[in-house]
Amino acid sequence: MAEDKQTTPPPEFDLDAKWDACFDLAVRRFAYSSLAGAAAGLLFFRSPVTRWASVALGAGIGIGSAYTECSQKFGGSLTNWTASSPKVPKAPPSQGEQE
Repeated sequence: MAEDKQTTPPPEFDLDAKWDACFDLAVRRFAYSSLAGAAAGLLFFRSPVTRWASVALGAGIGIGSAYTECSQKFGGSLTNWTASSPKVPKAPPSQGEQE
């Protein structure tokens, strides 16, 4: 009977849930940002080309933000940007400070 019980993996190792959450996030952000781009295009632009460009910009922003958040959920390389800042040499003292 003990073999029949299925254990669920811890949340950090449950890839199915992560993929589902990332897919849901990508679809929602793509749709909402595309709608926001369409609304902005209708409000601010007259030419159909610029209206479609604002929709494409909104869609790109939505997909990019979804990619960033999903990469963080999977422990991707975007979370490793916390490297130490480059060493900047100190500026030499000005002439007024040397005296």
